[in-house]
Amino acid sequence: MSSALLNSSVPRRQLGRELRRLRERLARVPQTTAARELDWSATKLLRMERGEVPIRAEDVVLLCELYGADLKTVEALAALAPKTKEKGWWHDYASIPSWFELFIGLEEAASHLREYHTSLVSGTLQTREYATAVFARSPLRLSPEVIEQRVAVRLQRAQLLTRMEPILPRFDIMMDEAVIRRPVGSCAIMAAQLRRLAEASELPNVSIRLIPFSTGIHGGSFTGSFVMLDFPAELEPTTVYVEGITGALFLDRPDEAERYTMAFDDLTAAALGQAATRDLLARTAKEYES
Repeated sequence: MSSALLNSSVPRRQLGRELRRLRERLARVPQTTAARELDWSATKLLRMERGEVPIRAEDVVLLCELYGADLKTVEALAALAPKTKEKGWWHDYASIPSWFELFIGLEEAASHLREYHTSLVSGTLQTREYATAVFARSPLRLSPEVIEQRVAVRLQRAQLLTRMEPILPRFDIMMDEAVIRRPVGSCAIMAAQLRRLAEASELPNVSIRLIPFSTGIHGGSFTGSFVMLDFPAELEPTTVYVEGITGALFLDRPDEAERYTMAFDDLTAAALGQAATRDLLARTAKEYES
């Protein structure tokens, strides 16, 4: 197994996608019917197909038999099941929701991330103080212990920016000007955060560009924040991650990826260049410090 696959997210997604394909194209039964046949809850099967949970080989066999899969398919999918249990570093943090664990695993395996943020700085670029202020204002009313854990995870994720093995991922990050104008925490926190963004934008694999208010309406006006993840060598299909406060969507159909690609291309056309973005970040940081 390559070092890009040392966590369970990719195998979970692969296995879940294959099980869904068998159910929809071979058996042609809805999730609720399949779950009822095995005396499972529909939620259990839904989470398995989404790749959110480990999958036992015994359950894979039961599903394959229910769907009428051939022996070769049963053996191949059952062999993949143990890999869905392999743990990444983030599994040590009990407060992380399962859907976000899945995202971190995919983020670790991605070769290229295209991000658009409307209100907050990208998680991989947040300073400790900024991240703490963000979680402290969460409508979920997080405890100090949970906030500390989630900040630690956020800081650990920042290592992706300079990681060399197995690959150095490429980051193309677009942010609305509102991200740098809306204060998070104190003025000192904002100034330090903006300087952090300017420094990160100097990395050879990181592009950070702001979309100024003067642009007016643009492609991102119709999407909200999102992250597009591309993977090496057909490891996974391009996946769009859209997060809410109680869960997230993982969109991987070709037509979905195409629409978000079009939106991102529109954002790229509307954004300031990298040098102009660094200038705006520096000027705005000085405004917070004055």
